[in-house]
Parts: sequence; structure tokens; C-alpha cells
Amino acid sequence: MVYLWIVTALWAFSFSLIGVYLSGHVDSYFAVFSRTLLASAMFLPLISWKKVSAGLAAWLMAIGAVQLGLMFICFYHSFSFLSVPEVVLFTVFTPIYITLIHDMTRRCFTFWYLVTATVAVAGAAVIRYNPLSPDFMVGFLLVQGANFCFAFGQVAYKNLMEKRKQAGLQVIAQHSVFGFFYLGALAVAVAGWLIWGDMSMMPKTSVQWGVLLWLGVAASGIGYFLWNKGATLVNAGALAIMNNALVPAGLVVNLVVWNRDVNLLRLIAGGVLIMLALWFNESWVKSRVTAS
Repeated sequence: MVYLWIVTALWAFSFSLIGVYLSGHVDSYFAVFSRTLLASAMFLPLISWKKVSAGLAAWLMAIGAVQLGLMFICFYHSFSFLSVPEVVLFTVFTPIYITLIHDMTRRCFTFWYLVTATVAVAGAAVIRYNPLSPDFMVGFLLVQGANFCFAFGQVAYKNLMEKRKQAGLQVIAQHSVFGFFYLGALAVAVAGWLIWGDMSMMPKTSVQWGVLLWLGVAASGIGYFLWNKGATLVNAGALAIMNNALVPAGLVVNLVVWNRDVNLLRLIAGGVLIMLALWFNESWVKSRVTAS
């Protein structure tokens, strides 16, 4: 759980940096490409090439291509159809996808995981709800595609590591194989930049380059590694809930650092719902699911 909280704080700052310094100024696809390139450069030297089978490498690249590459493609396209508040609102469905995908891969149905995830969705919706534009269906579907890709990648990585452990396969440090995850994401990011990128919107200031460096090294390089590693250490219910903990965290950063207008009553009410869902999962659901 510690890893997930660390990344939540990390991403809360990163999203604010994107909104303030990059959005509308730097091509989104170049931002995605630069992030995945820097993350790949960080982890490629750490790969234990002799210990990694071709099958494991292929699985990790596929997971990275979906969780990071396709997710970003869908996510950035959605801004052409939706306002920023609408995009944020529609991302709150990710916990539901995590619980459903997790149960589908296990061929079971965990009712209480779905309950706690739904409470977390409600909490995030309370914080971020805004009136919807009349023509939003395409944008809604794109955001749901991004949500599904992110959820699928988390569950797939969690299941891959757990199955290797259960099968008694050679224990490999996760940092020594995670470079393949970024290589898969990089392949999709390169294709996205070549197809949809706008070369006239390249970074022009040192601040913009600095933000891209932060996003590539910290938010993407360190962040996605710690998040996926953390996913292997918690149950599906906690993982689902933590996907929406970023909403209040991001608003707090906006309020404290950039003094943006925030509805404090909705922030507190939604934050309490998310924390209650997490507490209920850790104190009651976790032991009940383990016992069953």
C-alpha cells in the first residue's frame, strides 16, 4: 500500500504540471513519446537479459503497450470531444473495470470488491461532477477505453507476477524486467506521435522541457514501476480504490500550490467516501475474501 500512496502523491503534482505548463502549448503525443522514451532509458540498463525468457518479455511488452501506450492514445484523443472536467469525471469508472477484469481472469465474482469500488467511484464523482455537454458520447467512449486499458494493464501485471510465484518459477527482481514494459509502451507512443503528432507544437521553453523531464523520469519512470509493483502487494479491492484516491489528492495540490478554486465541501465529502471504502476493504473485506 505504501507504494500506491507514494505514486498517488507523485501523480497529484504531475497532473497539475501538465495542466499549467503543457496543455495547449506542447503536442500531447510528443509529451507521451518523451515520457515513455525517458522511462525506457531509465530501465533498459537494469534488464537482466540472460534471466528473462522470451515469453516473459513478450508479456511485459504487451502489458506496457496496453496499460501505458494505448491508454494515453485514447486519453489524449478524448480532449477533442470533452471538456477537462468531463474527462476527469469519466475516469472515475476505472475501479469498476479493475474489479470486473480481476474476477473475470479468476473466473469468480467478488461482490464486496465491487461494492467498495462503487463507493470509491461515488466519492470521486462527488468531488469532480460537472454538468455534461450535449455531444459527449465519442469522448465518453474514448475515456472508457483509456480506463479499460489502464485497469487491464494493472490486473494483467498483478496476475503475471502472482502466477510466476505460484508456479515456483525463478524469482526475478521486478526492476530487472520492467524495462520491457516501457519498450512496449514506447512502440505505441512512437506510432501515435508519427500519426497524430503536431511538429509545430514542440517544447519552446526551459520550463516545458523541465516538466517533460520530470514526467518522464518521476511520473512515468518511477511512478508506473512503483504503481505496478504496489499492485502485486495488495488485493484487487484496495487496488481499485486507490485508482480514485488521485482525485482528491490532485485537487489538494491545485488548491495549495496554484490556489485554484476548489469546492471544499465536495472535496471533503468525496475524500471521506474514498477513505471509508479503503478502510472497509482493509479492515473487513480483505479478511473475508482471504477466508473464503
